[in-house]
Amino acid sequence: MSEVNKELLLDLLCKQATEGLSAEEAAQLSKLEQEFPEFADDDSFEAAAAAISLLAVEDLEEMPAHLRSGILASSDAYIDSAQDSISVTEFSPERSPASVPAVESPAPKTSFWQSLGWGVAAFACIALAVNLYLTRVQNSPDVAGGKTPVTQTPTPQLTDAEKREQLLASSKDVIKAEVSKADPKSPEEITGDIVWNSAEQKGYMRFKGLPKNDPQKSTYQLWIFDENQDEKYPIDGGVFDVNSDGEVIIPIDAKIDVKKPTLFAVTKEKPGGVVVSDRKGIVAIAKV
Repeated sequence: MSEVNKELLLDLLCKQATEGLSAEEAAQLSKLEQEFPEFADDDSFEAAAAAISLLAVEDLEEMPAHLRSGILASSDAYIDSAQDSISVTEFSPERSPASVPAVESPAPKTSFWQSLGWGVAAFACIALAVNLYLTRVQNSPDVAGGKTPVTQTPTPQLTDAEKREQLLASSKDVIKAEVSKADPKSPEEITGDIVWNSAEQKGYMRFKGLPKNDPQKSTYQLWIFDENQDEKYPIDGGVFDVNSDGEVIIPIDAKIDVKKPTLFAVTKEKPGGVVVSDRKGIVAIAKV
């Protein structure tokens, strides 16, 4: 019965460390610890459970070879020392039992079952640690596919000015038209240029001196005259606002494909723009 109770005690200690005990099981464990007081302060199972729980980290890195070897070597040494502490006295084959004086060996500080508890806990910790580690690494999509995880470097966002320069440098088919004010008598000095690539259907407007507008009252709108398009209906190149002094760069938003542009014109229209402009509010032009 004593051996059965010890096995039951070990089972309850394992469950207490990993799952927790019910009130009935806790009472049963308390009673068994009174029968086997050497287990009352045994924290080997809690130590093993705590070590195993540390494996639940998300950012798992590959275990270095020297660390793995060190862990396994330490576990072997520990289990061997635990076994030595409870082993019987060995005699050298060169000396007979009669030649050895009878010496009463002191009682070991650690009982067999308590040492076994530590040994089992340590071995279980090592085994589960290695197993969980290998399982998680092997099941990783990148590792399973033989690929090394690569950290993606975020692509920097280019400004409109940088995109304009990139467009100019990337193709010889870019059209560049110089901007001037539509009314020579106007006091504003409007300069700049418009660049356009028909192959990519992409372009940018660059202005200096274009007056700021109040979006609640008006907006600017670009019109593109195409060789293949009726002059009465130029292509809408998008609306935009100017809210700062100095140079401004605005992407062109052509509503239909532009094949062969001949003239770019900027008008001042009502908020939101118009479908067809009366062209009375032309403020800047750029001839190709």
